[in-house]
Amino acid sequence: MYAIGYDIGSSSVKASIVRKDDGMLVAQGKYPGYEMPIASPQPGWAEQDPENWWQNVCILTHSLIKQHHIEPSHIQSIGISYQMHGLVLLDKNQQVLRPSIIWCDSRSGFYGEKAHHDLGADYTLGHLLNSPGNFTASKLRWVIENEPTLSERIDKWLLPGDFIAMKFTGEICSTLSGYSEGILWDFKNNQPALKLMEYYGIPDQIMPTLVDTFSIQGKVTTQAALESGLAPGTPVTYRAGDQPNNALSLNVLHPGDVAATGGTSGVIFGITDQAIYDPDSRVNGFAHVNHHSDHPRIGQLLCINGCGIQYAWIRQHVAGEQGDYNKMELEIAKIPVGSDGLLIFPFGNGSERMLKDQLTGARVDNLQFNRHTRTHIYRAALEGIAFSFGYGMEILRSVGIKPESIRVGNDNLFLSQTFTKTMANLLQCNIEMYNITGSTGAAKASMVATGSFGSVEEAIADVKPVQCTFYEKDYIEYMHAYELWRKKLEDFIDL
Repeated sequence: MYAIGYDIGSSSVKASIVRKDDGMLVAQGKYPGYEMPIASPQPGWAEQDPENWWQNVCILTHSLIKQHHIEPSHIQSIGISYQMHGLVLLDKNQQVLRPSIIWCDSRSGFYGEKAHHDLGADYTLGHLLNSPGNFTASKLRWVIENEPTLSERIDKWLLPGDFIAMKFTGEICSTLSGYSEGILWDFKNNQPALKLMEYYGIPDQIMPTLVDTFSIQGKVTTQAALESGLAPGTPVTYRAGDQPNNALSLNVLHPGDVAATGGTSGVIFGITDQAIYDPDSRVNGFAHVNHHSDHPRIGQLLCINGCGIQYAWIRQHVAGEQGDYNKMELEIAKIPVGSDGLLIFPFGNGSERMLKDQLTGARVDNLQFNRHTRTHIYRAALEGIAFSFGYGMEILRSVGIKPESIRVGNDNLFLSQTFTKTMANLLQCNIEMYNITGSTGAAKASMVATGSFGSVEEAIADVKPVQCTFYEKDYIEYMHAYELWRKKLEDFIDL
């Protein structure tokens, strides 16, 4: 018997099938093989069609089941991880009303800032742990104000993972963690953020039903079974945003634990047992998958929108025909730390929360035609991302995140030893790499509600590091390069 887990990203859909009796990964894949497009009808906008996510889920599921000769009825639970903060709108027939406004969209920042000012920091920070910013509630407010005819047809709003669960089951629901990531959970009153909902004009009736993160959340319908290849009646038993799910996958569940990712966006996610916040809301606190009002577990999240997407752009548009990440890594070894003074700032994927929602765009500084080569650009791009993590870690330390080690998955930017070593030395903490992905973690987490495991900790108890990058105590060359980068950053941002 098996469990299947999905990771609904903005670049691709990934899936893992795990054997239930021993937790062994038996099948894994992603679709499509290229990065899914993100539409940007206006500067700072970012949209995707939710139905494309579902189509990719179905294509990938059929492929894995057929390739690995798995009987659909032997898959007994479904777990879903998903790109956070997106907004999906449905009509009364569960049809999508407009493209999803996804995580890196910047259009609603004005509404979040105004809500923060009008409602006051005592409420937004003290109750919600965050300024509403560009998060889901503010995206919904943007639609209500700017697309009034469409907004009259809204029956429910959903997060991306809620949408995929709905396509499987026909049930419209979300979790406390999901409400929290949308800035729609009041931590002090332990209920939906009624005051913000009233301010934004969000009717109660369009809110999805709350369900437990680990629970029977619905079962695969006959139609969904035909489309996806799974068996009718298979339960969806777990869902979480990609960053809380990544943390769970890496056994980052308790105060002091820290995880990181280096995908399209870059994230550091550390756990505290107190509902604390950054006064400037540059890092954000969300309910973790194991949060309870009497047992708080808050994930403090630093997000850098322009992370892997920048390096993918470099590979495609600078490396060109030689655009293979492994070849690029070999070339980088010839370039010294600091890239001979070339500086790159990766902030070209929407406004950056860490920079108080400023939309600066990516920048290249001090490019010298008689000194710098294409390979310098490769290294400076990776260093710029790592330096962004370093800048953000200064903020995270102020809310109690002070890691001795950081756990990461064996994928994306952390496959680059140049990037991993730069980050380890800059942050002065070891980077532990684990051979697990978000979709595998979601599959294992799905087995908790079905009774295969007695707890989340038991479900991921076998997760062990496969590699560790140790920081160097003599890291002056990294700090020198970082200080040059930081000084230039502060020259062009308005803090």
